[in-house]
Amino acid sequence: MLAAELRLHDVRVLVVEKETEPPSAVRIVGLHIRSLELMAMRGLLERILPHGRRRPASAYFAAIPKPAPTGLDPRYAYLLGIPQPVIERLLEVHAVELGAQVRRGRAVAAVEQDGDWVTVELADGERLRSRFLVGCDGGRSTVRKLLGVGFPGEPARTESLMGEMAVGVPPEEIAVRVAEIRETHQRFWLRPAGVGVYSVLVPAAGVSDRAEPPTLDDFKRQLRAVAGTDFGVHSPRWLSRFGDAMRLADSYRVGRVLLAGDAAHIHPPIGGQGLNLGVQDAVNLGWKLAAQVRGWAPEALLDTYQAERRPVAEDVLDNTRAQAQLLSTEPGAQAVRRLLIELMDFDEVNLHLLQKITAIGIRYDFGDGPDLLGRRLPDIDVKHGHLYGLLHRGRGLLLDRTERLTVGGWSDRVDHLADSTAALDAPGVLLRPDGHVAWIGDDQRDLDHHLTRWFGRPVH
Repeated sequence: MLAAELRLHDVRVLVVEKETEPPSAVRIVGLHIRSLELMAMRGLLERILPHGRRRPASAYFAAIPKPAPTGLDPRYAYLLGIPQPVIERLLEVHAVELGAQVRRGRAVAAVEQDGDWVTVELADGERLRSRFLVGCDGGRSTVRKLLGVGFPGEPARTESLMGEMAVGVPPEEIAVRVAEIRETHQRFWLRPAGVGVYSVLVPAAGVSDRAEPPTLDDFKRQLRAVAGTDFGVHSPRWLSRFGDAMRLADSYRVGRVLLAGDAAHIHPPIGGQGLNLGVQDAVNLGWKLAAQVRGWAPEALLDTYQAERRPVAEDVLDNTRAQAQLLSTEPGAQAVRRLLIELMDFDEVNLHLLQKITAIGIRYDFGDGPDLLGRRLPDIDVKHGHLYGLLHRGRGLLLDRTERLTVGGWSDRVDHLADSTAALDAPGVLLRPDGHVAWIGDDQRDLDHHLTRWFGRPVH
């Protein structure tokens, strides 16, 4: 995703990937509302949708089943389940179409910074030089370790087995037994994941060898221990084991090297936020890093990446901690869970938790101003279509209901739509390439100040 974002601004990009082949495990991952919006902003959603399965939107908070609150945009009010190899392939094709290079079977061994350059040594001895390096290399990030960036947090206390496999008993029997167990045991499920295939989550207690990948027999033993039956599981698609460790990098940037995604933060998959958090990191970082490379970035623009995204990760870790407590079988945790189930019947509570999980409630601190300032602008109606259709090129956008504002010397970086009919309760807004509102008003001088703040000096 980051490679594609950089290519939108004509920045040369090389992706080095240590794996020789794309992942083969058909793990299903979920795109939440905000990630769906970002895909729509880049013209990718229509390409992705045919490969996924939609589930109605809900808060998904601590696996509490509640319907979605009212007022959500129906175009994005769902969770899209999609096989991980498929979404990775689609994003890679998108990046390559835009001109990114991808080299597989290349592992990073060393990183050095020297003035205006970063030197990367690969495991085969090849040395690469670039203006910047971004470690998007996961929770065990080699780049983060080579930088010496601290990764404090909490080690895993409990572990779970998760996988997808066929079952040998009727769906009705599974549904009844799972419903009984989940009244008191939330770290357990069997959920349909295709015809005859189920996603299985079960505690890993008793499966002692963490160094070895779990086996189907491990799943059968744990299912029998919790449910009294192994449901006749067979023919696994993929099997994994994960813990509830939570860690956050001390810094997202050291000089010309940055971190994004799981390299910067890890947490258990409760609520399905991890993939989405990483994609959103990439869209926040892409245009800022491109601006730095292209030479028009305002001073400290690149530093806003950490200033904006690290607090978001902190909040995700916190809400994941809260959800983990609510999944406990302890009587106190179960009492709090029952109380929250009641509170979520209030639309305001349900909406607040949904906004956390789906990231549509994020408000970056851009200073004093209306509540919309710093928030993402929904996909409102504009003349000839919808707002997100105007953001495919990854540029800024001035949406001008007054029809008398101008982007002037910033027209090489910011588009302008004069539209008095736009479904917007403001005279004009300036959008960053990530869709967040950077300015609201109708005064050209004030607009010019904010154009300079976010998009550098004008071209005269």
